[in-house]
Amino acid sequence: MFIGHGVVLRVGELFLKGKNRYIFEQALERNVRRALEGRDDVQVKPVHGRIFVLGAADEDLLGRLRWVFGISSMSTAVFCEKSIEEITAHAVKMGKDHPARAGDTFRIAARRSDKNFDHNSTEIGRIVGAAVAEATGLGVDLERPTLRIGVEVGVSWTFLWTEQRPGPGGLPVGTSGRATLLLSGGIDSPVAGHLLQKRGLELVGVYFHAFPYTGDGAKNKVIDLSRALARRQKGFRLYVVPFTEIQELLRDRADAAYLVLLYRRAMIRIAQKIAGRERITALATGESLGQVASQTLTNLGVVQDVATMPILRPLIGFDKAETIELARKIGTYEISILPHDDCCSLFVPKHPETKGHIPKATAMEAGIDLQPLLEKAFETAELLKI
Repeated sequence: MFIGHGVVLRVGELFLKGKNRYIFEQALERNVRRALEGRDDVQVKPVHGRIFVLGAADEDLLGRLRWVFGISSMSTAVFCEKSIEEITAHAVKMGKDHPARAGDTFRIAARRSDKNFDHNSTEIGRIVGAAVAEATGLGVDLERPTLRIGVEVGVSWTFLWTEQRPGPGGLPVGTSGRATLLLSGGIDSPVAGHLLQKRGLELVGVYFHAFPYTGDGAKNKVIDLSRALARRQKGFRLYVVPFTEIQELLRDRADAAYLVLLYRRAMIRIAQKIAGRERITALATGESLGQVASQTLTNLGVVQDVATMPILRPLIGFDKAETIELARKIGTYEISILPHDDCCSLFVPKHPETKGHIPKATAMEAGIDLQPLLEKAFETAELLKI
């Protein structure tokens, strides 16, 4: 039986997975261990639908676990001997450590899974609660207490906790397959990637680089965004695709109003080739319905026309303020607003087409021999392992 400080991790949706639940639990355990690499002072122990991190309970640990998807909540805890005296002593200390104000209240939330323990849950709550009330002067409120002291008595563990922090939820990264994310240096695409990781997808990134129009600053910004996403999975593969020649050819030969749509169609074609190399069957973008001219419902259809695999758009119903709020929360916003433009900001007309037509876009491409440049961009893409 472990005695000391630790962190209790609770799972959410994994309880719904039936016979496949063990696959998700094993993936979550792997991801927790990966997040805690370098912390040799702690041990990770899965126990009956939860995971215990034993040996410490500090902010560094909680920060590392904050974006491990699949965790519904986490609590710092004190593990103690399985005796009512030890449980009571720790609960009294927690009550005394609480910075009490006039009118503060508490409750004991006891749970006993070891049926051989001398006291049931109700008795634990009564005995421990009486001691805390006497030692602290706090009143009892079973509905809305200021301080909640949790007590759990299991077969091979006993622990107490006072704070339950929300986890990121979702599914462990890697349990839903993989997707190829079109990653720009903007605000939207890294947020889209974060939401897909939350649903268990592992990501491979594709960045379209228009050197010398976009310089090393733009590329480095995308690398930094990739690092942020890499923290949620086991590394991040980023393909940097040279896109300048394709953009220049389209600029010189196509209707200016269709340029961004034609850029996007070319990107989808190249990204699909990279997805095929990676044995991935879906693409993902940061597109949001109606946010810019290329993202009207009609224009999304023009871009979708060249896709031979699903395109996931997790931000499709977000407005910009919602996306910015989430970008701040996950730590990508300050990187995204660095003053380096991406390739889609190049050669953009004053009045882009908002209601594009697939036949017109197809006809323009038929008059421009893009295929050799698409193949060249694919073959010369640089792979960075973040």
